[in-house]
Amino acid sequence: MNRAVCVLYFGKAMFNKMKRFFRQYFCIKNNRPGFSLIEVMVGVAIFVIFSVGIYSGIQLVFKVVYQSRLRIVETAILNEQVEIIRNRSFYDVGIVNGSPAGVLNQTVTTTRNNIDFTITRTIRNIDDPYDGTIGGDPNDTAPADYKLVEMEISCNTCGQRVPLTMTTYVAPKFLEGDPTHGALFIEVFDAEGVAVQGASVNIVSNSTDPTIDLTDTTDNDGMLRLLDLGEGLASYQISVSKTGYTTDQTVAVSELILNPVKPPASVVAQDVTEISFSIDSVSDMALSTMDVYCSGIFSVPVNISGTKLIATDPVLKIDENINTDGSGDYSFVNMEWDSYAFQTTGYDLQGSIPALPISLLPGASQPVQLILGADTVNSLVVNVEDSITGQPISNASVRVYGNGDDETKSTGVGFVRQTDWSGGTGQLLFSNDLKYWSDDGKIENNDPSGDLKLKVVGENYVSSAEMESSVFDLSTSVNFINLIWEPLSQPVETGDNSVRFQIATSNTSTPETWDYLGPDGTGVTYYNNGNNVISDANNGGQYLRYKLLFTTDSVTSTPTVSDVSVSYTTSCTPPGQSYFGDLENLEYEVEVTHEDYQMKTESITLDGDMVFSIELVSN
Repeated sequence: MNRAVCVLYFGKAMFNKMKRFFRQYFCIKNNRPGFSLIEVMVGVAIFVIFSVGIYSGIQLVFKVVYQSRLRIVETAILNEQVEIIRNRSFYDVGIVNGSPAGVLNQTVTTTRNNIDFTITRTIRNIDDPYDGTIGGDPNDTAPADYKLVEMEISCNTCGQRVPLTMTTYVAPKFLEGDPTHGALFIEVFDAEGVAVQGASVNIVSNSTDPTIDLTDTTDNDGMLRLLDLGEGLASYQISVSKTGYTTDQTVAVSELILNPVKPPASVVAQDVTEISFSIDSVSDMALSTMDVYCSGIFSVPVNISGTKLIATDPVLKIDENINTDGSGDYSFVNMEWDSYAFQTTGYDLQGSIPALPISLLPGASQPVQLILGADTVNSLVVNVEDSITGQPISNASVRVYGNGDDETKSTGVGFVRQTDWSGGTGQLLFSNDLKYWSDDGKIENNDPSGDLKLKVVGENYVSSAEMESSVFDLSTSVNFINLIWEPLSQPVETGDNSVRFQIATSNTSTPETWDYLGPDGTGVTYYNNGNNVISDANNGGQYLRYKLLFTTDSVTSTPTVSDVSVSYTTSCTPPGQSYFGDLENLEYEVEVTHEDYQMKTESITLDGDMVFSIELVSN
């Protein structure tokens, strides 16, 4: 208070000096009374500067004095707390329901000079290396040698940013600790096995003596060492958490969980129990359900399941049923890193981006697209991966055969396909699988049903014919890959290139003209059995149609087409995957070939909708 009086006295003296200065300057200057406006403004400015400086100095002095007095009061309170603790029995020095257990509450409040203070106590057992350490050499079977007492005090209403801390040690008079107690070491690490510092660990036991209900944090090594706990079999329930992280915990036996993977921890007298937990940053997944044309499919029932277990029965940590919304979307938040599989109801899963199962990393925001199609009883998605990198392999040939079925597809591509033209002409936009747009009257489309060939006039085949397909809507701009038709081998009598195609694409369904192009991007060449790679000139189109031309060198032979498909890629084409639908519930052989990898064949027995992964070894 003496400093404050001095400052006030100094301020008053300065004010009197300034008053005399202004009086002399403004009234005597130039031997005339009065002063100008500019002189008044300059004088006021000088006065304000001095006044503010004096006021700020007074405020600073008062603040320093107040904080000093506050620190003196807090120090006195902590000294009282130390004396109170030191005058208690060593076995009473501990936190109620804590470890070490005792009679002290972890948090208390007190009032001095009409100011409320909060005191937080932390007490830990210390294993001094003088007589060995628990689990060390020599092994200290009574490791609770003495106790560390740390107290913090703060005033929440005083603008105090950093609490005042005081630390002391308390030792027993004779014995180190209770010989019927044991130790519990809790280790916390992340997905990569790195220690997690500052994780919050909650330990509860209602069946031990004493009972425990405490929360503490892991040290720089990701460890929490509790040295003096009452013995108990499967008595300690433990939960580990951290802001922004997943949680991990022990699970008690129940009617639903008979064999938990991580049951409550036990503590054995004069022994160490070690238990570990793994937590890491939470992740998100944005799920979308769509068709092969990238259009959203809404309200799809989806089951998501992980691999991590709660119990060995098994009971999965994540096994959840959801429905996508009106746009075909669903957001999973605060997910744990794991490998996740998806199953749908009412649809065939025709692939996913990325490939299933989804490997969700810690702290990731992972988009997932499920490509769906018409539901069949049994279906198969073959996922082809590199054996070293695990990356999907596109353009691999996947053959699925057995029990009369034999089908080959390429991975990482979409396709449109027509296998029957028996419905005849007149369909501009492709909607009926059996129809097409037009022909020149020389096409036979129903003998046998579904195949295309030259028409017979009299007793002979006509020499040439032409047909034009309906318009296929791919729903989005695509990049085309191959034009494939069956059978590739035609009768020798028909001559070379008796089956030829051209492709026309557009960004509208009804352009002014359809420009049919061949493999060199012009209208004068044709796709034949030696060239079926679609020209880049067709890329970027949403609408597709094809033109088929037949010729024969012999009036007694005709070429035939029974299957036409065009493959392409889009932003929603599953990479490294091929879909096979409407299969039998039987065993199949899956043969995968690629020019850069060794061929591989595996057997699979279908049961519903399945995803089957095959790893290829590089040549």
